[in-house]
Amino acid sequence: MAVGAPGRGRRGPTRPWSASAAPVGENDLQTERKDVLSMSRILPRSTPAAEGVDPAALRRLVDGLDGLEDVHSVMVVRHGRVITEGWWHPHTPDRPHVMFSVSKSFTSTAVGLAVHEGLLTLDDKVVDLLSDAVPDAPGEHLRAMRVRDLLTMTSGHGASTMEGIDRTISLPGAGWARSILAQPVEHEPGTHFVYNTGATYLLSAILHRLTGQRLLDYLTPRLFAPLGITHATWEQDPEGIDAGGFGLSVTTEEMAAFGQLYLQEGVWAGEQLVPAEWVAAATSRQVDSGPHDWPEWQQGYGFQFWRSRYGAYRADGAFGQYIVVWPEKDLVVAITSGLANLQSVHDVLWSALLPDDVWDTPAAQETARPFELALATPSGKATSPSAPGGVVLDLAANDLGVRSLTLTQPDDGGTELVLTGTDAEHRVRFGHGEWVQGVLPEGDVAAAAAWTDESTWRGRVLFLGTPFEWRVVLRFAGDAVRVAVDRNVAFGERRLLRTTGTVRPA
Repeated sequence: MAVGAPGRGRRGPTRPWSASAAPVGENDLQTERKDVLSMSRILPRSTPAAEGVDPAALRRLVDGLDGLEDVHSVMVVRHGRVITEGWWHPHTPDRPHVMFSVSKSFTSTAVGLAVHEGLLTLDDKVVDLLSDAVPDAPGEHLRAMRVRDLLTMTSGHGASTMEGIDRTISLPGAGWARSILAQPVEHEPGTHFVYNTGATYLLSAILHRLTGQRLLDYLTPRLFAPLGITHATWEQDPEGIDAGGFGLSVTTEEMAAFGQLYLQEGVWAGEQLVPAEWVAAATSRQVDSGPHDWPEWQQGYGFQFWRSRYGAYRADGAFGQYIVVWPEKDLVVAITSGLANLQSVHDVLWSALLPDDVWDTPAAQETARPFELALATPSGKATSPSAPGGVVLDLAANDLGVRSLTLTQPDDGGTELVLTGTDAEHRVRFGHGEWVQGVLPEGDVAAAAAWTDESTWRGRVLFLGTPFEWRVVLRFAGDAVRVAVDRNVAFGERRLLRTTGTVRPA
């Protein structure tokens, strides 16, 4: 069954479902939250009022994020203490989340440490550091490319270079670095900003060659272990080199701790983990990044960090993964999500926190109001006359190779959807009014569904720890059915499946 590229990385999950699961009820949810929140923490806790923040502003922030539908978590830290935190169930505090390009800021930190250790300089030439991957007779622009140019996304390429990798990686002797360096360098390095994940991969490859270690192992004793980051994983290329520009997964609190380290100019528990001069340079505006339709992307770019409005800066990942550091207010905000409109998160953030009366002014009496947050399950009924006792949907030929869908309703509630392809059978359980958790080859999932009317069944499948979700719609008309499966976000086409079929009893 041809179903596209699997995985939790740049493309996201595109394979059919395969899950066994048990429903998570409200009592289970409360116990789960208490157990998870009692786990060991990296950062101390406080209250908004104790740290000089109006609690109403943080309530506005969380409510605003909740209105964006697919925010997964938020953590706000002031003066080094967590003053607000929330996870939209079924996402949880202990689960690492895919960071996408937030990974770049960690790679930048590794470069800063390597510079401090004398392993390289910002003006070292890429062709010298990756000599085994350089094409024969490299052009003038490639010969001029420096480490500094990779850090500032001014490598001279006219477009991101990662897109060329999949077409060449299978060639004999090919590798990601060789594939990237073989692509045309149209501009003089240092003069032309193009957001280029391939440039960050080259930084990772350089460090791998200089240290003999993958980025994850190089950073563990220098950064992760001192910060208390224990959940980090990093995707690798076929040669075992960490992807650098994407592929890192950490928890929300580990994101916040990294932001707090930068807010403290590289100092953690009295130790200078990252040189202060590197923190200053990496988070300063090194190059222009505009023009852009979204104002947050017009503020300039540093060394793998973005500048933000109002004097802030951020680590920034696709589909709404953010570590926002606001030095003026001694504030760090970490957010994970699955959003297409990336500016919307920043608009909510600044709307809630920018007013002067939020800060260091007498606040109203603070009351303990824990956030009970959850992603919405589809609204509607549990059953419908369109599927009495279960139905089989025999589908027309389609690109995913799905031959049939079997929709049944187990005695313990919810819905089970069995997908039959040309070479395998897959199933997923959907809760009604609650999320049912299960496991797929791509990782953990949670699913819920409902009949929005007598002829329409809607389901959501969340890929936990990622931004990704599948939205499934079955529309019945007598003995005919229309099937649609879409992704909430994607780097390419969001539409996964459009087909029709006929209905028969299960």
